[in-house]
Amino acid sequence: MKLKNGIKLAVVAACCAPAFAFATNGYFSHGYGMKAKGMAGAATATAEDAFGGAVNPAKMVFVGNRIDFGAELFSPRRSVSRQGSAGFGGIYNDSVDSDSHYFIIPEFGYNKMINPNLSLGVTVYGNGGMNTDFNDDNGVAGSNFNPALCGAAAPANILFGCGRLGVDMMQLIVAPTLAYKLSPNHSVGVSPLLAYQRFKVDGLQAFTGFSSSAADVTDKGYDSSTGWGVRIGWMGKISNTVTLGAAYAPKMRMGKFDKYRGLFAEQGGFDIPENYNVGIAVKATPRVTVAFDIQQINYSDVKSIANGVTNSLSAPPANPLGSANGSGFNWRDQTAFKLGLEHEYSKNLTLRAGYNYGRSPVRDDIDSVTFNIIAPGVVERHLTLGATWILQNKSELTVSYMHAFSNSVTGPSASALLGVGGTETLKMYQNSLGIAYGWKM
Repeated sequence: MKLKNGIKLAVVAACCAPAFAFATNGYFSHGYGMKAKGMAGAATATAEDAFGGAVNPAKMVFVGNRIDFGAELFSPRRSVSRQGSAGFGGIYNDSVDSDSHYFIIPEFGYNKMINPNLSLGVTVYGNGGMNTDFNDDNGVAGSNFNPALCGAAAPANILFGCGRLGVDMMQLIVAPTLAYKLSPNHSVGVSPLLAYQRFKVDGLQAFTGFSSSAADVTDKGYDSSTGWGVRIGWMGKISNTVTLGAAYAPKMRMGKFDKYRGLFAEQGGFDIPENYNVGIAVKATPRVTVAFDIQQINYSDVKSIANGVTNSLSAPPANPLGSANGSGFNWRDQTAFKLGLEHEYSKNLTLRAGYNYGRSPVRDDIDSVTFNIIAPGVVERHLTLGATWILQNKSELTVSYMHAFSNSVTGPSASALLGVGGTETLKMYQNSLGIAYGWKM
């Protein structure tokens, strides 16, 4: 297949990927590419598919000519609650589940060898996870904080706004990738990252009075922004049995969400955080490979993610929502540990398993839990399984499964500053099932 046809396929894949809903390692996926997903994301030092642009660009020159595409059915289950509130007669004590349970997540990768030492390809991938939809049937009519905005009889949601509460956040990244062999066993690579993100939120009317732009906080429909960045990588085959890899992506500067300039810090800013990863793959036996990755995601460098929840909750607010120091989600940096095992069971069947752990970026203090009701990214432990069947004509069929074990975070409610109080609990578990088809050209 000619290179231009591969580029056309990448464009089609990007246009067909509007509904990413990841929320595994924070709002990053536990892995990119179905083979990596089967190994808990441990893929920095392995070269088996065309997803190097999302993991390690240097691996692509060891992949050869190939195309990979597939889709994953992702099912996160989120619930939030507030207990022990004495303010307003306890009417804001409540428990509610998110109604959005299923998302289809596509993936695409393409790689072309220009010569034996140079490859050119593209990876299309996404981040996300702030996809919630809380239809609070227990909302109390006439109890909202904004009757002028909502109507006196409108029911309050669990964040004191009007009716349904929910958020939809998606990031789509297209990564053209160039990789070059410095020697037969060592390579470097670079991927320019072209990013598009989309966001909307409903039901935050209670916070308009704490904003620098009250008309630009909630219920504005979808807004989008674009930006760019880069990922660089290195891969080295140290011996016949040991391969090392490393990759780095600085913070991606994104355009502003103008419709939500009164919500996100820095007048609608929402950059993509700096992240980097290192990995090792060891051929334990001729048929068994063990891979281990460490990934670091520096959420603290993005103010709209890292600022404390209580920053803006004063009257009048010293740091109103939308200002440089306005409230955010108070996420801490996250380190994810990924251990994967691959066993070539037979000539035509390869089996995989993995375990991924990353401490939740959501803290359990008064400065954290309340805003994270709309984005409860609290899972920490993931178990994965996968398999690849070799088909005719050098093609492959790969499947993967992931279960993120239930985890909860409980902390004091920042609503104590609004006269409500109590403690709030965020809870989540996840399942996903994916299938991909690939072939060598």
